[in-house]
Amino acid sequence: MEAVIQTTRRRSPLSRLRTRVTDRSPGLGAGVLSGAVAAGLGLGSFAVLVVVLWISSPYPDSGPGGALHVAAALWLLAHGSELIRTETLTGVPAPVGVTPLLLLALPVLLVHRAARDTTDGSDGGPLVPPHTAWAGVVLGYLAVGSGAAAYAAGGALRPSWAWAAVCVPLVTAAAAGSGVWTAYGCPRAPLERALRLLPGGVRRLLLGPGPRARLGAAARAAGAGAMVFAGGGAVMLAVSLVAHAGSVQRAFLELTEGWSGRFAVLLLCLALLPNAVLWAAAYSAGPGFVLGAGHAVGPLSSAPAPLLPSFPLLAAVPDPGPGTELNWATASVPVAAGLTMGWFVARAAVREERGDRERDGGEARTGLRAWSWWRTVAGAGLACLLCAAVLGALAALAGGPLGDAALARFGPVGWQVGAAALVWTSLGAVPTAVVLRAWRCRSVRVQAGGSVRPKTGEAGAGTTVTVPRPSAAEAVRARVSRWGLLLRAKTPKPRSPQPAPVPVPFDDLLEPYDVLLLDPPVSGAPSWHEDAARQARLTASKEAAAGTEAPWEAAAGEEDTKPKGTAEPVDSPPAPGQGDPVAPSARREPSAQDPGAEEPPAPDAPVSR
Repeated sequence: MEAVIQTTRRRSPLSRLRTRVTDRSPGLGAGVLSGAVAAGLGLGSFAVLVVVLWISSPYPDSGPGGALHVAAALWLLAHGSELIRTETLTGVPAPVGVTPLLLLALPVLLVHRAARDTTDGSDGGPLVPPHTAWAGVVLGYLAVGSGAAAYAAGGALRPSWAWAAVCVPLVTAAAAGSGVWTAYGCPRAPLERALRLLPGGVRRLLLGPGPRARLGAAARAAGAGAMVFAGGGAVMLAVSLVAHAGSVQRAFLELTEGWSGRFAVLLLCLALLPNAVLWAAAYSAGPGFVLGAGHAVGPLSSAPAPLLPSFPLLAAVPDPGPGTELNWATASVPVAAGLTMGWFVARAAVREERGDRERDGGEARTGLRAWSWWRTVAGAGLACLLCAAVLGALAALAGGPLGDAALARFGPVGWQVGAAALVWTSLGAVPTAVVLRAWRCRSVRVQAGGSVRPKTGEAGAGTTVTVPRPSAAEAVRARVSRWGLLLRAKTPKPRSPQPAPVPVPFDDLLEPYDVLLLDPPVSGAPSWHEDAARQARLTASKEAAAGTEAPWEAAAGEEDTKPKGTAEPVDSPPAPGQGDPVAPSARREPSAQDPGAEEPPAPDAPVSR
């Protein structure tokens, strides 16, 4: 043993570090791979589209390398990064900062799916820790994105490094965070931890026991208001395109001649369609949008636009000059958004709750839980603030520069759109929420949310007041008394008594054969296995054993003596328990000497019917 040499090999520090990271961070490698695959899919999609357009173009300006550079630049532009166009007529680089919002949806969706699938895991085991999955997806995506940015820097459209360093990580982190949050079932704890960073007064207003429900109701109302703004903007855009159909068609045909070029213009219009919807929503809110420095377009007045490129969506811009009644009618969009948000807040402010039945009367009890009026005002104001913030951010993302000098500002201004949306929605949502809350509480006396101290004998603050549910006739009479003769009371029709179900009799004989149908009774002589026939055979066997005359011989003699035409009466089968009981073992099996006997089948043989 002394001659044994120790040959144990120690692992290198790098190997120990890799093992430690793998053991402590399960799923990190899978997250990095998922992020890299998501970035590769996005780049591949843009590359395929640009290469197809380059191949179909009759006059390509560059080779396949230039097309791939353009694809990488467009991928960065889809993340909100600003590009710099170097090949201009004046030789001065010009920025391109208008992000097509439809292109933004592709990388966001890919990163979201990658983070969600990484957190779920593929083997059905426990969920990957959120920080590990998020960090892995972000690192893998940014690793591929940095290579794409370095490759795009050698093309005609070069990325702005400052914008690329901010926008690409921000979009990636937000989309990956939403994917991990969705995989964990959308918990509220991360949102509450983020809201704890707010000042104390705002935090108490949002994170109290009751404010949590108000925060959710305000978020739903803000989403409804944003959808109304988007729907109204889409309707306005469609009306403007139809009104300027001639200019739109002329711009579409003059911009390019070949079918491949027109197809590219059509794809660009579709990618910029959400931007145009947001421009229309900003127009309805009041600030409108700008088409260059000093050229604002709004419902009150529109300044003459500078020399714009011939583009179909720009041909639908309203004509310059003072606004008309048709332009002023666009203010109905923010008004409708405010009314919708007020209705959502009032619906959440008053909720009907059903309690258990009383022990004495057994009558169902119903109560209403309502907010106080100032809590309702606060909920409506919070909804308006959230909607204005979302709309302002989207409006700022929908615009940007398209060049220098006159085209340095192009599209809506975010803070102006947000402020106008806040004013419009507050004027419509707050009164609507208060009025609808009072209207819903009119029939029940409710102590609302702690705004007033309860009197002696009344329910405490924030409690549920329980009252018996009125009958149908009382509800109709109460409605008639409130609304006068506009409604006529209708006596509720009495319900007809429902017939009791008839029980189906149970047949013991059918129990083992529940899938077979019962055969109808057969008239005539009973068969061999019935009680009467069995009793007759037993009696005949006893008489034969005693040496008496066989029953069939006696029956034959009687038939000869009976006149023809007379019917023999059939005896009814004896009741169970009567007659001559004979044990089953006493039965005599029929033999060849008994020609009239019929051999019974075996017990296990099937019965023929």
